[in-house]
Amino acid sequence: MKIQSFYLNHPNTLRDHLAKSYRIEPPQAAPGQNTPPLVSPKGQLFAEHENLFTFDGECFRETLPNPEPFALFGVQSCDLTAISYQDQFFANDPYYQARRQQALLIGIDCLSPCQHGFCPSVNAGPGVKHETADLILHQLSTTSWLLLACNQKGLGALEGLSLNPANQPELNDRDDRIASCIEQFSDDSHLKQGITAINQNQVPEDLWQQLGLQCLSCSGCTSLCPTCSCYGTWEQQESNGDIRRQRFWDSCLYESFQREASQHNPTEKAGERVKRFWTHKFGDNFAKEFGRYGCVGCGRCEVTCPGVIGVHSVMKRISSDAQLDN
Repeated sequence: MKIQSFYLNHPNTLRDHLAKSYRIEPPQAAPGQNTPPLVSPKGQLFAEHENLFTFDGECFRETLPNPEPFALFGVQSCDLTAISYQDQFFANDPYYQARRQQALLIGIDCLSPCQHGFCPSVNAGPGVKHETADLILHQLSTTSWLLLACNQKGLGALEGLSLNPANQPELNDRDDRIASCIEQFSDDSHLKQGITAINQNQVPEDLWQQLGLQCLSCSGCTSLCPTCSCYGTWEQQESNGDIRRQRFWDSCLYESFQREASQHNPTEKAGERVKRFWTHKFGDNFAKEFGRYGCVGCGRCEVTCPGVIGVHSVMKRISSDAQLDN
């Protein structure tokens, strides 16, 4: 459908209206805030722990979630792009899809760069892309907002809310504000050079090993990264004797992640695991499969890493040490 736009006096007006039909999750970004929260909405769709099925000795019983409709309110473009990425990865996963189908996504445009973010460098912001949200909020002034309905689901959620249609000049103003925000982002040459070096296999192996020595295998980066989707499973016995299988978030930076039953481990060294992680985030092969890189430029890894090997730190070292082909 064609995008429809309206005037809104304040996001709370929309929030109060949606609360009649949806469970409202806490705002991911407060009006006027430009820094993404430390925790992304990933866990609302891909649960950190969840039951998959139980076995009573005779029958397997699937335990699909059955959530009520809920709204992720005020999600920034980087996280919405990540949800779109996860939608592809979990396209055939009934547990993820049971939640995703009940979710209403309300995005909010960023109008100034955040400290560690680089969403324009990886085509993930700062303006919310229509295909990643059901509704989009854009602040025009302290007392005036634009509200864009991107699809039929978003438009249907507005039923019963009195809104006036927006005019084209305000829509043009939105484009101008987003373009102005992009121009304010810091120089990203180290990111581009680092990505090129990774894909040309020009990163010295000893650099990967040095980075591996700094990795504490704490999983902070993989837990906070909105596109990380590694998981493991385990079985637990209930008090009545039934067996329950659970799924839980895992991390490719754990030493045991790829260890096989034979004890062979293709990523035994920490440097190999760090290399694998960044190759997954910026590898051209993964970009071909998912239509984009696995990094959305939120910068959370830079904020949380105690070993100082977040994205900016790593890419600056790679761009400094790598020998790129002309």
